[in-house]
Amino acid sequence: MYTTVRIVIIDDHPVFRMGLKKIIAQEKGFTIVGEAEDSDAGFSLIQKTVPDIAIVDISLKNSNGLSLIHDVSRHFPKVKTLVVSMHDEKVYAVKALQAGASGYVMKSETAEVIVSALRMVSMGEVFLNHSIMQEMVTKIAKKEYELSPMEILTERELTIFELIGKGKTTKEIAQCLHLSSKTVGTYKERIKEKLQLTNSVQLIYFATKWMGKPSDVGKKTTEK
Repeated sequence: MYTTVRIVIIDDHPVFRMGLKKIIAQEKGFTIVGEAEDSDAGFSLIQKTVPDIAIVDISLKNSNGLSLIHDVSRHFPKVKTLVVSMHDEKVYAVKALQAGASGYVMKSETAEVIVSALRMVSMGEVFLNHSIMQEMVTKIAKKEYELSPMEILTERELTIFELIGKGKTTKEIAQCLHLSSKTVGTYKERIKEKLQLTNSVQLIYFATKWMGKPSDVGKKTTEK
């Protein structure tokens, strides 16, 4: 009996979601059963629909996709996740797989590649760019595999780091993540230590550069 693969899209860019839906709608065997723009709404959507595949971005509205992937993997092990993101796969692909993802695709890839990734993931396969797969295999074979600075951050630290890069203050981050400002400050100190940054100015600059936004360090220099 022919089975349709049910998909949800969790991405905070409406235009990208629209484009992705058009791509998927043209392919036989796939159907979109819902969409969301942040982790909370995404988890609720998955809980409600229990899809076959969840397409998840790394950066979501006020949150980080890796945490969502981890939660989905733990609570809904039969739901496969495919990351489709603008973030460098050389840095995030391994972390996404560690969180429970079944594949990683850059948003700059063609529609054909995204569809191919969906088909492979739907069949229980792992999808990674060939060059990334080869690089991982080579490093593991040579026992030279080392984590980059981003890969040594925990999921929570990475979420806070990205929110810093989006221009959020300590108070705003605390509100977004339902934490105290003191707890966020502790996380920021850990991030600085792991990334070998000496002060908050360097942290804000590095975070904004990482997120691909113009640095606006000046107005944040007094924040600890």
